[in-house]
Amino acid sequence: MKNSPLRVQSQYRIGGMPLVSIALGADPARGETEGTARGILAIGDSAHGVLALGRQVTGVFALGGVAVGVIALGGAAAAGAIAVGGASAGYLAVGSVAVGRHTYSGRSISPRPRRHWK
Repeated sequence: MKNSPLRVQSQYRIGGMPLVSIALGADPARGETEGTARGILAIGDSAHGVLALGRQVTGVFALGGVAVGVIALGGAAAAGAIAVGGASAGYLAVGSVAVGRHTYSGRSISPRPRRHWK
């Protein structure tokens, strides 16, 4: 069974962005190698929005394999405020390897005293 791409976008818009955008899988008919979702709630291979979920994501709240946002959770996470992930960088960073002002990790780089798990 062949996987077909999924594309869903709500008609309702806020500030020109769709409320919900879902783009999963490559669509060769459109010349896409991955699904890119852009919306308030974005779900896709690559997702960009206020709440973004997927493999490579950017958003205010970003959850994914590689996540960048104000609050980011992922395998690799970079955030302006809170980053949680295997490798994380942010003001508050939690992960196996963490870089930030406040860090909680196995290995960390921080100007503050180190806190780590035992």
